[in-house]
Amino acid sequence: MIDATAVLAHVERLRQESGVDVTVTHVVGAALGRVLREIPEIRARVVFGRIVPFSTCDVGFAVDIAGGADLAPHKVERADEKTTVEIAEELIAGVDRLRRGRERHHRRSSSIIRYVPTALLRPAMATAGVLVGGLGIPAFGQPGFPLGAAFVSNVGSLGLDDAFLAPVPFARVPLYVAIGAIKDAPAVVDGQLAVRPQFSIVATGDHRLVDGAHAGRVANLLRQLLADPAELDNH
Repeated sequence: MIDATAVLAHVERLRQESGVDVTVTHVVGAALGRVLREIPEIRARVVFGRIVPFSTCDVGFAVDIAGGADLAPHKVERADEKTTVEIAEELIAGVDRLRRGRERHHRRSSSIIRYVPTALLRPAMATAGVLVGGLGIPAFGQPGFPLGAAFVSNVGSLGLDDAFLAPVPFARVPLYVAIGAIKDAPAVVDGQLAVRPQFSIVATGDHRLVDGAHAGRVANLLRQLLADPAELDNH
């Protein structure tokens, strides 16, 4: 569980200073970009049985574009080099394009899927996995590496306290992160029992790339960054 006190205060400050509708998701995305930079071993994918690194710390975000009936990704490239506000601005613009049907990759891939015979779906996805997720070659309406090197979904917006995200095989993403709903819960603060807003972060990793030691480093670094989120914009 993550104590959300500092994160919520940081979100409110950024909203006041920038006028941008910054959210907890944007803060977590910024933190995840720094995690990918600091732990490069997990920033990779498996291609033809070999581990191949991603060259940049791109973070994908799940976007609800039809009230839960349809989800689409938006990737923020080089998330480790951007401030929380810059990530928020880019993601807000991307969400607007998706919901208006103006995002060409999502529009093209959705159209292609509608016309692929059921019997060909499995081989089509396998081919997409090699081209799109493995080699980074655009195909079937999708750009190369469409979900980035890590993928974030705020399941709390759906009313869920936590969730394990199912990996998307063709995307070959090493790390998926689900953000749970923020709720008041008891916590020990300076040796005293207190009530604090808290939320869970549940990670799903490709065990070929992310083992227990890596998972521990990811968890500890995320906790550290979210305990003092203002530092995210100083790096």
